[in-house]
Amino acid sequence: MPKRESYVPGTPSWVDLSTNDQASAKEFYSGLFGWSYDDQPIGDNVFYSMATLKGDTVGAIAPQQPQQAAAGVPPHWQMYITVADVDATSKLVEGAGGSVHVPPFDVMDAGRMAVVTDPSGAFFNLWTAKNTIGAQRVNEPGAFTWSELLAPPNDKTASFYEKVVGLKMIQEPMSDGSTYNGFTLDGTASTMLAGTMAPPMPGIPPHWAIFFGAADVDASAAKVKELGGSVVMEPFDIPVGRMAVVADPQGATFSLFQMPAADD
Repeated sequence: MPKRESYVPGTPSWVDLSTNDQASAKEFYSGLFGWSYDDQPIGDNVFYSMATLKGDTVGAIAPQQPQQAAAGVPPHWQMYITVADVDATSKLVEGAGGSVHVPPFDVMDAGRMAVVTDPSGAFFNLWTAKNTIGAQRVNEPGAFTWSELLAPPNDKTASFYEKVVGLKMIQEPMSDGSTYNGFTLDGTASTMLAGTMAPPMPGIPPHWAIFFGAADVDASAAKVKELGGSVVMEPFDIPVGRMAVVADPQGATFSLFQMPAADD
């Protein structure tokens, strides 16, 4: 269901954009997805812009941290995984082969989080909700719909996610004869919550790729160009639908995903 009121621990539950031009990014995503914004102050003239769709939160856009910009980190989307206790979960990260980059801290009364990397070096955030569960609307056009770890699947990565957040890596046969590596809480494909695959081309660092729903991927990809973004991979069919990889005007990449029609 698109509307969410809670997330089971181990579920990807929130995404936000770290960007070097917040105003332009807000305009781009509003034009592409129809987002409105609720600007939450987080400092002197600094805002965390909560993106809303149909009155529900779907993500956020925030200014990039100065240390990231100084280090040459490009604008990027970030993914959060809900856990029952972020402090206890963070203590499992290093023993499982990952690293804790920012120890647990409170995000006002919204929740508590930590910034970590898995054994491949892919960043993600751990989230324990207080007053904010994460996205209130998912799995529809303009909303967060999937996340995919772009890193070579291996036993070390599989072990890490199972030990730290309870996600088991499984191989699921696809209709075209290929297999897909997915993450699930109970080991069955019907409850798959995220996926993983090797980066599609050399030079792409391990990271969590973010997918947003689209009613028509081809039309949305064309809209990206019209709004000043770029299409990294033109729309193409996959066994479970149709997708494209695009970038906003500041260079942050994300994917558009269109589910097949019910009668396909």
